[in-house]
Amino acid sequence: MRVAQIHELTGPGGLRMADVDQPQPSSDQVLIDVAAAGVAFPDLLLSRGLYQLKPPPPFVPGSEVAGTVVSAPDNSGFAPGDRVAALTLLNGFAERAVAPLSAVYRLPDDVSFAEGAALPMNYLTVQFAFDRRAALRPGEQVLVHGAAGGIGTAALQFLKWRGARSIAVVSTEEKVAVATAAGADQVVLADGFRDAVRDLTDGRGVDAVLDPVGGDRFTDSLRCLAPEGRLLVIGFTAGEIPTVKINRLLLNNIAVVGVSWGTFALATPGYLTEQWEALAPGIESGALRPPVAAELPMSRGGDALRMLAERQVQGKIVLLPAN
Repeated sequence: MRVAQIHELTGPGGLRMADVDQPQPSSDQVLIDVAAAGVAFPDLLLSRGLYQLKPPPPFVPGSEVAGTVVSAPDNSGFAPGDRVAALTLLNGFAERAVAPLSAVYRLPDDVSFAEGAALPMNYLTVQFAFDRRAALRPGEQVLVHGAAGGIGTAALQFLKWRGARSIAVVSTEEKVAVATAAGADQVVLADGFRDAVRDLTDGRGVDAVLDPVGGDRFTDSLRCLAPEGRLLVIGFTAGEIPTVKINRLLLNNIAVVGVSWGTFALATPGYLTEQWEALAPGIESGALRPPVAAELPMSRGGDALRMLAERQVQGKIVLLPAN
């Protein structure tokens, strides 16, 4: 079968098409005919050898897919032809992929395969961030950085669905419409966001900040927090890992909270299923429906990673296997 494979750890340019044998599922895995594969920021880091998971080249990236079941374990509840979304962790940029039974989820008929492939990583991450790490309450106000990207749009939809209010931070005027469509109550530009948040909250600040960006925004994000506010650290797409003077936390009783969803979920039996069940009503109602920025053939996987690297993505990119 055809795959998009990382041959060298040189970034997006190291991704090439290749022919490999079809995977053989173990007794607790589901074999999936891949209709679409999501492209996530960890895939970019993997292409550079910068992710915590460091498989030796050549290897196939891709942690989330959607498609139809080819085979499944007996008594699994899945049958050939069932529409599913799944977490593969690796090997998703392929015509067929295997996923653990615990990480395979039914996909409603009105959710496209492209949308299905864009669901798992981002929506499971924000559900973990807000429900478990932030203990978010209805009516709270949340500042969302990177609001036009995959994590950002998922967060905005989730907040709207859960009855919280959001202020979206975007880098350019053209991204305002993306954040608004995803459910943002207000949208501000990254340049000067601290003053804008102060004005929008009458000086009080926000209850939480979701930050997948890091870099030089971090300190001003802390300053945007209301008393007992929480800053949720998801990643560092800006490249720089910020530091914090802990006296800032003491003075206003605020917290910096790490959000490493994958580390927790993979080590906690049953948690992924619990998460999907929590998200399912929103997916079925249409409240949680990822905006797909582009559907590219798998042969253009390197271009998809470049778009992520250059922060051009407004929503989520998915790859379509070659036929």
